[in-house]
Amino acid sequence: MKNYKKKDTICALATGSGLGAIAIIRVSGSEAINICKKVFSKNIADVKSHTIHFGTINDKVDVIDEVLLSIFRNPHSFTGEDVIEISCHSSVFIQQKILQLLIENGSRMANPGEFTLRAFTNGKMDLSQAEAVADLIASESKKAHQIAINQMRGGFSNDLKILREHLINFAALIELELDFSEEDVEFANREQFNQLLLLIKEKLTKLIDSFHLGNVIKNGIPVTILGAPNVGKSTLLNVLVNEDRAIVSEIAGTTRDTIEDVINIEGMQFRFIDTAGLRDTKDTIEKIGIQKALEKAEKAKVIIYLLDATTDFKAQEKEIGKIKKLQNKMIVVVNKTDLNPNICETLKKKNYLFISAKNKDGIEDLTKTLISIIDTNLSSDETIISNSRHKEELSKTLVEIIAVMEGLNNGISGDLLAINIRQALHHLGLITGEVTIDDLLGNIFSKFCIGK
Repeated sequence: MKNYKKKDTICALATGSGLGAIAIIRVSGSEAINICKKVFSKNIADVKSHTIHFGTINDKVDVIDEVLLSIFRNPHSFTGEDVIEISCHSSVFIQQKILQLLIENGSRMANPGEFTLRAFTNGKMDLSQAEAVADLIASESKKAHQIAINQMRGGFSNDLKILREHLINFAALIELELDFSEEDVEFANREQFNQLLLLIKEKLTKLIDSFHLGNVIKNGIPVTILGAPNVGKSTLLNVLVNEDRAIVSEIAGTTRDTIEDVINIEGMQFRFIDTAGLRDTKDTIEKIGIQKALEKAEKAKVIIYLLDATTDFKAQEKEIGKIKKLQNKMIVVVNKTDLNPNICETLKKKNYLFISAKNKDGIEDLTKTLISIIDTNLSSDETIISNSRHKEELSKTLVEIIAVMEGLNNGISGDLLAINIRQALHHLGLITGEVTIDDLLGNIFSKFCIGK
């Protein structure tokens, strides 16, 4: 990381920029208390940790602001170092003046993510927990927050710790066998080892498979709205996002491109995508729009297929049959029921939802169905990963574990098995930080905001 020197005392604004009631300036390092003592009106040299003190920040004889100064002595702080947090009024002038005084008295401005990096290097959290801090700050829905807080509190780390401990134990036994290779002894029970590898493989596969769900929750669950032209797709999008995002017209084929918007429903972030109407057409531009619609549908977590209550149902259902590969994630919704109220009774045996997007009837049932589909894939005590770096390292670990299993079945010698086990441990260690690479740390923490 650029300019990273662990011995430096660092400072930064810990709250967002802009006007507000207060701002918090964070200081961390061995000289944090001494530096703040020079600019604070009261002597804080011997005060207890986790105490708050009222006073003024002074530039020699000039009072800059009345503040609350919170003290956290090492190692009982976020970074594991002496930390002081100054709560001041949020005037940009006051913030900049206090930071200037801190720098003049021996601190320097923190790099992005440097406070969290120090928490990692001082053993206050592992690397996956540190990354979860950034995810927690960025979380915009209840479920994204749930995934991040579980990871930050060590849920994912504990899973990996157990896997690593088992692998390390067997690796040690196999390494011991290598020391006694001439005696041809076997310390590691191959049958037990194979059972362990099966469990590890199952756990890794489950974590890797959870990434798709975790990623869509983190970035918004994509829901594509499909259907023939003029069935009310754009009207439905506007109702769902409570805004006139799409042009609504009685002219079929108005929507030529995809239109997207995001809304939070009961703590979940959904990304709704309005698409061009599906039909046979000679219009080149419309054909491109239809192709885009099908591409978005393939990538979506859920598809809302909209039918028109006022037109031929058999013909519309026939169109659904043309995209069989997408039906497993499809909700079929009948729109315009206000124009044909009898349709609900006629189709009551079918597993359809009935709405009038124009009158906003049935929209609540539709959103409840969307929530229930996602909720069935979630468990409060299940680890879900949403970090692409973690998925990549888990996938590499799985490759090595499969290689070890194949080697065991083929009677490969312990020295060759040990190579793959070491590689598996290496990839797991890159996730938690037991194995660290400076470039990796720089890449991860540079994405953090300054002050965190």
